[in-house]
Formats: sequence, C-alpha cells, structure tokens
Amino acid sequence: MEVINGDFYMLGCREDDPGCIRSPEELKRLISEIGFLPLFSNTIPGFSVEERTLASAWWTGDPASDPWTWREFLSSDPELAYGKFYDKKAGYVSKEWFPAFANYRRNGYDFDALVGDELVPYRNQQIMETFSLQEDLTGLELMSYEVKERVSVKNHEGCMTELQMQTYLLMSDFRQKKNKKGQPYGWHVAAFTTPETKWGYEYISSGYHEKPEESWKRITDQIRKYFPQAGEAELKKLLGIRYPGESIRKEQKTRKTKPV
Repeated sequence: MEVINGDFYMLGCREDDPGCIRSPEELKRLISEIGFLPLFSNTIPGFSVEERTLASAWWTGDPASDPWTWREFLSSDPELAYGKFYDKKAGYVSKEWFPAFANYRRNGYDFDALVGDELVPYRNQQIMETFSLQEDLTGLELMSYEVKERVSVKNHEGCMTELQMQTYLLMSDFRQKKNKKGQPYGWHVAAFTTPETKWGYEYISSGYHEKPEESWKRITDQIRKYFPQAGEAELKKLLGIRYPGESIRKEQKTRKTKPV
C-alpha cells in the first residue's frame, strides 16, 4: 500500500496482467509454488498478494474476488498457514515450507524449552497457557476475543504478533461471533492455535534436523528463484526475526556484567 496525503492506496496489478490472480484457488497455487507470500506490498517488488491482484477487488466483501475475504477460508486450508509472519504483518506460508520456517524462527527452541530456560516474557507465557498446551504443543483453538477474555496482559496485540512471528501461533480460521440464539453476527474475527495443533508435532519438528542458518539459506534461496532482485537487507527486514529470548538474554548479560 502507498500513503498519499494520509490516504491509503492499494498498488494492485493491471487488468491485462497475465499474472493477475483472480480467485482463491489461483492464490493457493501461487503460495504453494513459491512457499511464502506476504499479504501486502513490501521492500521486495511483486512479492505480495496485493501486487498480484486488482486494487479494485479489495474490501468488496465478495468471496469470489476479494483477496481480503479469501484469507477467511484460506487460513483454515490444510496446505497453508496464515499469520503475522512478515515483519509483523500478515501473510501465508505453505505447509511444505513451514517446518524450515519454524526451525529458523524458533532457533532450536520449542515453547516449553523457552520457558524452561527462562527466555520468554511472562505475558507471552500467560497467553500460551490459555491454549492448554499438551507436551507435544497441541492445544485449543481460541478466538482472539476468547484469548483476551482469559488473560489480560499489557500490549496484548503486540504479544500475539510476537508469538506469530516466532511461529508458536498462527491464525487457523475466521469466524463471526454468535448471539444467545446461536446466530452469527458482526465481522469475522481470527481464531488462533499452534502449528502443532494444525499439523502435528512430528511434522513441525521435522525441520529441526538442520541448523537455523541452513533453514534461512534454503528459504532465501527459494524466494530468490522468483525474486532474484531481493537483496540480503530486504530479506532480513521482511523475513528476519528477533530470536525468542534474545532481549531477555541481553538483559541477563547486562545484569551479570553490571558492577555491584
């Protein structure tokens, strides 16, 4: 998106562009082919749903042609993951590439290992506890408002975004609230769960056999097949991560080195 005089404008593609995506089925094929696709434009030209679709199709509410509406059912697709994965903004990752993505983003830490090493902020731990995680990190699927109702933490949205960036949570569906009569109403809101709940612990951990930096190289090599102009700085900005526990390690190191 571009901001001109305070107004947002979708970039979009031309009507006659042969690469223009016009259906959710076409979008799924593209995500599956590339493996990764942010929702909105970024520092890598062309690497987004926004730039592959018509600007006029957005926010029409038509499930057949509106890319914003497509996320409501593509998020629950068994072959795709959807969440705030790209510089704290939303996008898709294919099932095929998610183990490598999680291996890089987690830096060798399952969430319980982070807790055991005291490398997770307590508010993030409180949020994850609401999902009633089992030993294999499977747990509940909760609507965003249900998470807020169960635990009140400072900067709730920021914590949820951080947990998605670290691949401990994803958006698994979008649904409307229901009134006392069981009738749906209002906007569709996100449901969250762990990738392990969606695909199983064995599948998610299948990427753990390689070092995180090896996963990073495979991921960036894959993206450069389609976007050879993508530089290391652009890739780091969009796909890079502040590793889980990194800020806490720095605080611990500062406390240890600070003179008494």
